[in-house]
Amino acid sequence: MKKIFDKLKSGTWVTMSGILMTVLSGIPAFSQKAAGKGNQPVFTQFTYQGNDRIYRNNPLNEGEFYSPILQGCYPDPSITRKGNDYYLINSSFSMVPGVPIFHSKDLVNWKQIGHVLDRPSQLKVEKAGISAGIYAPDIKYNPHNNTFYMITTQIAGGIGNMVVKTQDPAKGWSDPIKLKFDGIDPALFFDDNGKAYVVHNDAPPRGKELYNGHRVIKLWEYDLEKDAVIEGTDRIIVDGGVDISQKPIWIEGPHLYKKNGKYYLMCAEGGTGGWHSEVIFVSDDPKGPFKPAPGNPILTQRYFPRDRTNKVDWAGHADLVEGPDGKYYGVFLAVRPNEKNRVNTGRETFILPVDWSGEFPVFDNGLVPLRPRTKMPAGVTNQAGQNGFLPNGNFTYTDDLSISPLNYRWIGVRGARENFISTSKEGVKITPLPVTIKATEPTSTLFCRQQHASFEATVKIRYDPQTEKDLAGIVCYQKETFNYVFGITRKGNDLYVVLERTGNGKSTILGSEKIAPGNGIRLRVAAEGDDYTFSFAAEGQPFKNIGGTVSGDILSTDVAGGFTGALIGLYATSANDIVIP
Repeated sequence: MKKIFDKLKSGTWVTMSGILMTVLSGIPAFSQKAAGKGNQPVFTQFTYQGNDRIYRNNPLNEGEFYSPILQGCYPDPSITRKGNDYYLINSSFSMVPGVPIFHSKDLVNWKQIGHVLDRPSQLKVEKAGISAGIYAPDIKYNPHNNTFYMITTQIAGGIGNMVVKTQDPAKGWSDPIKLKFDGIDPALFFDDNGKAYVVHNDAPPRGKELYNGHRVIKLWEYDLEKDAVIEGTDRIIVDGGVDISQKPIWIEGPHLYKKNGKYYLMCAEGGTGGWHSEVIFVSDDPKGPFKPAPGNPILTQRYFPRDRTNKVDWAGHADLVEGPDGKYYGVFLAVRPNEKNRVNTGRETFILPVDWSGEFPVFDNGLVPLRPRTKMPAGVTNQAGQNGFLPNGNFTYTDDLSISPLNYRWIGVRGARENFISTSKEGVKITPLPVTIKATEPTSTLFCRQQHASFEATVKIRYDPQTEKDLAGIVCYQKETFNYVFGITRKGNDLYVVLERTGNGKSTILGSEKIAPGNGIRLRVAAEGDDYTFSFAAEGQPFKNIGGTVSGDILSTDVAGGFTGALIGLYATSANDIVIP
């Protein structure tokens, strides 16, 4: 799938529909419950503790909050407002359920209220690579019909561009409505007169690609009654980017806005890496022509020294909203590399005030090195980690895994968690599927996101593997070909704890140790930037390391590729392929 997307990015593939129909159509939905009756591990007492230096060195002052507001793999943010309610969503790729959705009254304190795509009929990612699936969703509220819309590209299951809708984001969304246009990153715009439009990224017309990375932004009129683009209304409103003579690359992530009678088109430009930026255009008509702002880009981190301290990078892919104080704010993605410039936590959701006192919006301090602390809107109290609001900065949480349904932080990859888990007062029980973590299909793994460069994650497991094919424990996962497995299995009549590293599909056992049967063992993974350690402890005993200190390189985007951050998983399999030496 990654190769397919790379071909799309390079311009080799001209249409998204060609990819979807040729490669991904006809994939059956995965509805099978966890297979087999093998031994079922019980996980409980999961504790996660983040301890990043940047937060220790930058305590909050009165009237401040931390950005990113969503730490870990929450990329491609989009935001909308209805009255005093704000809703924020993110890309989810092959994570299940898809498109996490958050609610706030003040842009500072956020609660997750669920996922937009939480049913098999909405999400078809069972055979998709980790970086396929759901790309760049856009959420918009239409006051003319009191309806919320989420439009996105699902690169899986033969779906392509699609839209779902609801009148209450907390009460579920419709099944997908497929849309008949190619390209990616669609967004909706509802004009004051009730008319609707879709803007999106696409390839230039066939035979007119001028260079690698040449893309265009298209606009269609949208029929709200039929939920369809109106045939024949498509037009290119931006060709290449701000200045096509400079060969700008990957113009994408478009959003349309209206202010003071003018139409503003804001896009990402430069690709979602080190040259990423946000640019803005203006027109008197939503159909263009659009003129770029003379001060573009309005947000980027690309001009600063590579070795700067407290580095934030890759800033772009933004969306704007008017805040509770009448001032505009912009959410956007960026990354915080570790000391070896590796991106393990993925692309996170940041927020900044936006100065729109002139003709064009400009992100406050968006053209200087980003800082961790941001001034709150007037009259807001920071309640992060309290009263049900999400924590940020350095935080600790403990989950006994006994409450049903589980916290929204727990997800599956390619398959729903409900297919292989059950909860009781003992904790969460995983019924192992007969596939390993290396499979490009649903596995019996319950994931949460790595949210800090320096962290500890500990879980207690009760498990008695019956054969050498049984294994359960913790995984650190970037994708099926880049991961660590730290678990309990069997060799003959003996139990062992074992650590395996898989990099680029090649697996190596880094250490193992025989253990005595017991009532439970604690497993721990800890990281200090790029240095990871895996340890275990029998009941009442201190932790003992297995495998020494290992590199987090294989958990980073720059090594493993793709668009996701590292995940921490509670894992079980009845098809273990790790052979104890």
